[in-house]
Amino acid sequence: MTVQDFKSISPTLTLEDYFQGKTRAYGLFEDRFGKVRNQFTVQIEGTWDGETLVLDEDFLYSDGETECRRWELKKQGNSGYIGYTDSVVGAAKGEVVANSFNWRYTFNLKVGDNFWKVKFDDWMFLQPDGVLLNKATVTRWGVKLGTVFISFAKDIPDLAKNP
Repeated sequence: MTVQDFKSISPTLTLEDYFQGKTRAYGLFEDRFGKVRNQFTVQIEGTWDGETLVLDEDFLYSDGETECRRWELKKQGNSGYIGYTDSVVGAAKGEVVANSFNWRYTFNLKVGDNFWKVKFDDWMFLQPDGVLLNKATVTRWGVKLGTVFISFAKDIPDLAKNP
């Protein structure tokens, strides 16, 4: 599957427009055996300066753990992006076409007291009414560890006001 497979699908996704301001996300991680291992919500604050999209993400996991992550995505040409965050090895690289965004990256994932170097093949699809669906396959040494599913929505109250 490539983003070109979706070139005629609408609505059109523009990352810097979609993530400008506040966005809320709901997600879960399903292991390769189909068992849900963790669920989470994310409050995202996005800013765009004309070159770089900054996403400040505050995660709240179902086990009570919290995490803060800051992504910086630099636009490359009309449809490309290069992304950076502390846990990414090198850079995340992706492309937007029509309603889809695919990016791939290597990530230092905290597992217990250790960090595992895993690969993400991350797909996002903009749906009508501003819902953005995300499916990311996570692998290590070429073996699928599991899948992350996330749904993004705009204009939802802060987590602190509506947990």
